[in-house]
Amino acid sequence: MTFSLVARCKETGMLGTAVTSSSPAVAARCSYTRANIGAVSTQNVTDPTLGKKSLDFLETGLSSTQVIEKIKSTNKHLEYRQVLIIDSKGQTAIHSGNNSLGIWSEAIGDNIISAGNLLENKEVTKSIVSVFEKTKGHLADRMLAGLKGGLDAGGEAGPIHSAGIKISHQVSWPIIDLRCDWTEECPITKLYEIWKIYKPQVNDYLQRGLDPTKAPSYGVPGDE
Repeated sequence: MTFSLVARCKETGMLGTAVTSSSPAVAARCSYTRANIGAVSTQNVTDPTLGKKSLDFLETGLSSTQVIEKIKSTNKHLEYRQVLIIDSKGQTAIHSGNNSLGIWSEAIGDNIISAGNLLENKEVTKSIVSVFEKTKGHLADRMLAGLKGGLDAGGEAGPIHSAGIKISHQVSWPIIDLRCDWTEECPITKLYEIWKIYKPQVNDYLQRGLDPTKAPSYGVPGDE
């Protein structure tokens, strides 16, 4: 009931996740990023603890493949989990347990990995990777295009209701963390609309966190 991608921008080093699902608030449980370390998506009967654990293991110097082996040896019920990992060098690894739901698939590309479960068909994740690799621009634009490419290729077997994107870069907090937690319309379209508003302000919000004395005005009533 979920399809996602984790990716890295070769030019900037940004690391991110994008995910959509028929379940509510999917990004709250599935998406984990850490600047200069990696990005993780944990899904399919989700164990949210695997996100932080995987990033912690990456931070100790383990490779993405070694992290997958580590969590398989130290956690129960991995046969029910899908875990996608990309590290700061763009190295990828993935685990899909034998009890992954319905039609499930995986696809790996250049600085991107995708997986899904309860899909309409196995081509969904291949389309996500293909569209991501063909799209230019900001990592968020490329990731959202990839997510939409998966939907266009069939997406989930049923309707999707939530989506989210999270990107980390240089600082300890995500510079982009946008979500549509529930809609009867297309949550990917809603996420695009939020990103269109937020995109011109990404650097402003970053500057306000780093040094408010150098930040631009807030642009709200009463701000002078």
